[in-house]
Amino acid sequence: MRDLAFSLIVIGLLPVCFRRPFIGLLVFSWLAYMRGQDLTWGFARDARWSYYVAIITLVGFYVGERQRLFLPDLRNYLMLALLALTGIGILLSRVPDAYQFGRYVEFCKIVGVALFTTGVCRTREQLRVLVWVIALSLGFLGVKYGVWGILTLGRGQILQGPGGLLADNNDFSLAMAMCMPLLLHIGLSERREVLRRAFLLMVPLVVITIVLTHSRGGFLSIAGVFVVLAWRSQNRIAGLLLLLLIAIGGWIAAPATYKERISTISTSEASAAGRLKSWAVATRMAADNPMLGVGFGHFRNHYLEYEPNPTPGQLSGKDIIVAHNSYLQIWAECGTPAFLIYMGVIGMSFFSLWRVRKRAQEVYAASWIINYANMFEATLVAFLIGSTFLNRGHFDLLYHFIAIVIIFERVALAEIAEPEKYLDKGRARGDLRLSSVRGFGVRMPRRGFRSTALEG
Repeated sequence: MRDLAFSLIVIGLLPVCFRRPFIGLLVFSWLAYMRGQDLTWGFARDARWSYYVAIITLVGFYVGERQRLFLPDLRNYLMLALLALTGIGILLSRVPDAYQFGRYVEFCKIVGVALFTTGVCRTREQLRVLVWVIALSLGFLGVKYGVWGILTLGRGQILQGPGGLLADNNDFSLAMAMCMPLLLHIGLSERREVLRRAFLLMVPLVVITIVLTHSRGGFLSIAGVFVVLAWRSQNRIAGLLLLLLIAIGGWIAAPATYKERISTISTSEASAAGRLKSWAVATRMAADNPMLGVGFGHFRNHYLEYEPNPTPGQLSGKDIIVAHNSYLQIWAECGTPAFLIYMGVIGMSFFSLWRVRKRAQEVYAASWIINYANMFEATLVAFLIGSTFLNRGHFDLLYHFIAIVIIFERVALAEIAEPEKYLDKGRARGDLRLSSVRGFGVRMPRRGFRSTALEG
């Protein structure tokens, strides 16, 4: 029955996806991040729903009104260049194999979704809806596992994520850390009391889920998120003090097994020592193959060539061999130009958020633009920290959020350039500073991250 109900929902949405590609993007994001198909038990569980939605959406996009597939932004072109360099590296790598090409196809899909997002999500309202879909999809998983953690009194442990891009517990933890700022900012800015409480309730449950994964990378990611949020709060000192109290209380309440796990971050435990060895090997690979690397997905194949003291498990192929660092993974497998592009795209996204926030603060005393900038900055910081300890150079959420930041920058700068336009008909989108617009002698009420019609 559950399979039938889920299938009918998705099939019923297909015509809407065809006629409105933006809805197709929302449905695709829902399927990718909430993993609704994993809640079924029969035929619907293994069906390629995301693939069907993507095909129908693309056909509808090309059949409908003519428009750009993606925005002409430098970051979009750099992501395409990264795809091209990776593909060339595969072709010129030593003995290309089916595994490489399979992973490369997946990488193309990831970048394609990011580019397509900038093509169909153009307005402030569409941006808000997309953020809500992603936040609620991931938040649903955080609530599900968080409630389970409470019921088991923290004695349970998430050894594996729900599936798809979140199959690994470390990936799941990283996604939860990236989701938390979305839920918190939506909750703090929501006017409707019921929705406000619902979103804020999700935040501690998401944190509990991260704890249950016992992921050290997830712990560092969520710590970085809390620091950014406290630093960007209106009262920085109070925010940092509150963060300190939360950290002390959280540590006291955390399960003993989790404390033991986290305490190994700074020790020479085997796992930590293994990461350091992998980083050294990745650095040697990159230095020896500076232009195109050893080949996309071929880190393991070339590991023993650059590791003078392999373990018995590595020699026999039983041990998991990865770079344990997204940046070194890109550098070793794809080469220096690809690594510079990768870091450049991330750096440009941070810079655009800082630039937009600075310009918004010159015009508005308070605005949704400032809220969004803080929210996206915390999300990217979560990835920046967590990916330092994970092999996730091609993580779906990163590329999707880079696309979202591109959209946000365009929409926000257009609004900042014409603040008078958004004072018309009582539809102000921020608390405008009196000195910014001549002829307006009143301060408009704050319109933060709202779900009401006033947000339009």
